[in-house]
Amino acid sequence: MAPPNDPVIPSLSVIRSDTSEKFFDLCDGKLTVKGVSLLTEVPENVFLSPFSCVCQNSDAPLPLLQRVLALSHKGGFLGFSQQEPSDRLTNSLGRFSGRDFLSIFRFKTWWSSQWVGTCGSDLQMETQWILFDLPEIESYVIIIPTIEGSFRSALHPGSDGHVLIYAESGSSQVKASNFDVIAYIHVSENPYSLIREAYSSLRVHLNTFKLLEEKTTPNLIDKFGWCTWDSFYLTVDPVGVWHGVKGFVEGGVCPRFIIIDDGWQSINLDGDDPNEDVKNLVIGGPQMSAKLHRLDEGDKFRKYQGGLMFGPNAPSFDPKKTKALIELAVKLKHLRSDRDDAFQSDDPNLPEIEASFKKLNQEIDDLFGEVESSNSKKGCGSYSCRGDNFGLKAFTKDLRTKFKGLDDIYVWHAVFGAWGGVRPGTTHLNSKIVPCKVPPGLDGTMLDLAVVNIVKGSIGVVHPDQAYDFYDSMHSHLAKSGITGVKVDVMHCIEYVTEEYGGRVELAKSYYDGLSKSIEKNFNGNGIIASMQQCNDFFFLGTKQVSMARAGDDFWFQDPNGDPMGVFWLQGVHMIHCSYNSLWMGQFIQPDWDMFQSDHVCAKYHAGSRAICGGPVYLSDNVGSHDFDLIKKLVYPDGTVPKCIHFPLPTRDCLFKNPLFDQKTILKLWNFNKYGGVIGAFNCQGAGWDTQTHKIRGFPECYKTISGSVHVSDIEWDQKVEAAQMGKAEEYVVYLCQAEELHFMPPKSLPFPITIDPSSFELYSFVPVTKLFDTIKFAPIGLTNMFNCGGTIQELEYIDVGAKLKVKGGGIFLAYSNESPKKCELNGAEVAFQWVPEGKLTVDLAWIEEAGGVSDLAFYY
Repeated sequence: MAPPNDPVIPSLSVIRSDTSEKFFDLCDGKLTVKGVSLLTEVPENVFLSPFSCVCQNSDAPLPLLQRVLALSHKGGFLGFSQQEPSDRLTNSLGRFSGRDFLSIFRFKTWWSSQWVGTCGSDLQMETQWILFDLPEIESYVIIIPTIEGSFRSALHPGSDGHVLIYAESGSSQVKASNFDVIAYIHVSENPYSLIREAYSSLRVHLNTFKLLEEKTTPNLIDKFGWCTWDSFYLTVDPVGVWHGVKGFVEGGVCPRFIIIDDGWQSINLDGDDPNEDVKNLVIGGPQMSAKLHRLDEGDKFRKYQGGLMFGPNAPSFDPKKTKALIELAVKLKHLRSDRDDAFQSDDPNLPEIEASFKKLNQEIDDLFGEVESSNSKKGCGSYSCRGDNFGLKAFTKDLRTKFKGLDDIYVWHAVFGAWGGVRPGTTHLNSKIVPCKVPPGLDGTMLDLAVVNIVKGSIGVVHPDQAYDFYDSMHSHLAKSGITGVKVDVMHCIEYVTEEYGGRVELAKSYYDGLSKSIEKNFNGNGIIASMQQCNDFFFLGTKQVSMARAGDDFWFQDPNGDPMGVFWLQGVHMIHCSYNSLWMGQFIQPDWDMFQSDHVCAKYHAGSRAICGGPVYLSDNVGSHDFDLIKKLVYPDGTVPKCIHFPLPTRDCLFKNPLFDQKTILKLWNFNKYGGVIGAFNCQGAGWDTQTHKIRGFPECYKTISGSVHVSDIEWDQKVEAAQMGKAEEYVVYLCQAEELHFMPPKSLPFPITIDPSSFELYSFVPVTKLFDTIKFAPIGLTNMFNCGGTIQELEYIDVGAKLKVKGGGIFLAYSNESPKKCELNGAEVAFQWVPEGKLTVDLAWIEEAGGVSDLAFYY
C-alpha cells in the first residue's frame, strides 16, 4: 500500500472517455495516430504501452498530477526487447518519409540545436526529441527518448527513413536487453501545449526532476548583470572586477549581479607543486587539464586585503594590458599547434618554432609581472592570509559597501570542481584520476577544444559517495564569503567517466543529488545557473533544484575557426539555439540567453532578443568598453529590466522551417507582457549545421535580406493564463520599435508585410484596444525609448472617465488614442501631452529615484 502522502494514480485507459477512438495504435508493423500513419515497418520487437498502465504513483503536486491524469489518454510509452543483453543497444522504431519534423540534437557534448527534415534518415545523431506535423488531423505528435533504469536514450538516423533509438548505460558492467518505457509519445492539437503536456507526463512518471512551475527562480531573473569572462578570461582578479563594476556605475547603470567566471579558483596542473596555483593562465585551453588542489579561492583572490580599493592609493587597472595578454596568448595557442604539428612531422623548422614559442612565453610572463606589480601596492602578500579582512569574503564585502545596488555575486565552477576535477591527495576528499572515454553516440558531433583537452588531461573524480560533501565544502565556504550563487559548467563531462561508477545515469544521480542538496542548504535553493548541460539526462536527473540554465551555446563575438563573417553569422546561430531549445528546456528551467558585449558589431541585434527573453540581461563587456545608449534601451537606472512574463518561442510558421539557411524564413518569436503581446522578427540566415563536415559553418549565399509577414495571430495567447483574455480583443494596435511606427490592426486584417536585413531585427508590440466609451479607443504602448516598451507598464486600470497606469522608467510614453484626452495627470499633477489625429498620444516621463522610477499616469476624457 502506498503511504498516505503518495498519491496513487488510478488505472486509466489509452482510450478517451468520450469516444471509442484510439489515439495511438500499433498493429501489423504500423504505428498510427487517430488512424493516420506515423511510422511504418515497425519491428515486431517494439511495443506500445498506455501511460495509465505504466505510471502508478508519483510525488508530483496534486494540481499537476490531476492535469496529467486528465490528459493521460493522449500519451504512451514505446519499448523494445532484444535477445542479447548489452550496455549499448540500438533498435529501429519504424520508418517515416514525406512528413515534416522538428527535432533537437546535440551538435557538441554540451550544446543542442534545432534540425528539421522530412524522413527518419534526416535525423542527426543524439536527437533529444522529434516533433511531427500531422495536418491530416490538425495535430502534432512528439517522441521523447527517456531514461529507464540505468539507461538513457537518444534518437539516431537509420537507413531508408528508419528512426533508431539508442539506449546506453555508460558502463560495460551494466547491461540490459528489454525496455518497457524507453521513449514517450504524446499527441495534441497545439504544438506548445503538446510539449508542456509531454514533459509534465514524464515528470509524473520519472519522479526524478521538477518542472519550472514547481520551483522558484533566482533573484537575478529580472535584473541586469555583468560576467567577467570576455573581459579577463583566466586573468580575472579583484582589481579588474572592481573597476569593471565601477565603470558601469559611472555610466549610469548599476549591475545588480555579477558572475566571476573561470580563473578565480585554486588550480594547478599535473606535475606542478601540489600546493601552489598554476601561474599566468590567460585563455581557455590549458586550464581544461587543471585540477583543484584547494576548495576555496586561488591566490589572486585569497591575497586581497579588505579596504584595498578604498582610499587615494587604490590600484588602477589598465585594460590595454589585459587585452595585450590575451592577444599574446592567442598567438601562443596557434604557435603551440604549429609546434605540435612540426613535432609530429619531423619538420626541420621545429627548433625555430621552439625558440619562438619560448620567447612568446617569456613575453607573457613579463607582462603578467607588470600587471601583478601594479595590482599589489597593498594586500596580504602571504599564502597564509586568514580572517574576515582577507580573501573573497573581504572582497565581496568591499564590493557591496561601495556599490549599494549589487545584490548577487555568483562564481563559476565545473561539475567536477574544475575542468580537470579535484587533484588526488590535496583535499580531504577521495579523488581518483579517471581516464575519459567519449561515448560512441557523440561520434557525429562537432570537434571541440574542450573535449580534446579534457580527454587529454583526464578528470580527478571525487567518489560519488562524497558528492554532497564535495559540493557543500565548496559552497559553504563561498556562502560564508558573501557569494550568493554558482554557475555550474561542463555538466556533461560526467558521461566521460562512468565505467566504474555504475554508468552515466547512476553517476549523474549521485552528483546531481549532492549538488541539489548543497544548493538548497547554501544558496537559498535556487542560487544556481547550469551551463554546458543541454542533454536529456541532465534535465531528467539534475533539475530538482536548478531553475535557470543556459538555452544556447556561448556568445561567440567572432568565429574561433577564422571565418571573418563569423562575427555576423554566429549571432544568428545563437538566436536559433536559444529559441528552439526553449521549447523543451523551458519546461524545466528559465531559459538563460547568455551574455553578450554591448560594443560588439551585432550588439543591437543581441539586445533586441534579450529585451524579450523573459530573463536577466547580462553583458561580458571589457572594462571601459560599453555602449551605454544601447544598454539603457534594455536596463533601468536601478539595474532592473522591463521583463516579459514568459520566455520567447518560435511562431508556428517557423517550427518546421530552417531560419538559418533556407534563404526565406525569418525567425519570429512570440512572448507576452502584462498588457500586450510581442513578436520579435530576426534575420538569422547565413549559417548552420553542415551534415558532411559535422560543424556549424557559414552559408554566405544565405546572408541576405528576406521578407515575410507578421500578424497578431502569431502570438499564442492561450499559452499563459494571464494573456488568454488579451487574445480575444476585437482590435489591436501594433508598434514597431525600430521603425517607430504605430498601426491599427483588427484580427481579421491581412498579415503585416516585413522585410529584415541580415543580422537585423524588428520588435512588434501588439496591444489590445479598449473602448472607453462608444467612440473612444485606447491602447497603452509604453516607453518607446526601451526595446521592450510594453514591459514598462506595471499596472493598468480603466475607470469611468479614462485610464490610470503605473509606468516604470524615464522617457517618452506612447499610447494609441483615437481622440485627444481632455487632460493628463502625472503623479497627481496636470501635465502637458501631445496628441496627433493618427492616434499617437505621448507624455514625457522622468525617472524619479524616490519612487523607484515608477510614475502614476492618468488620462481623462
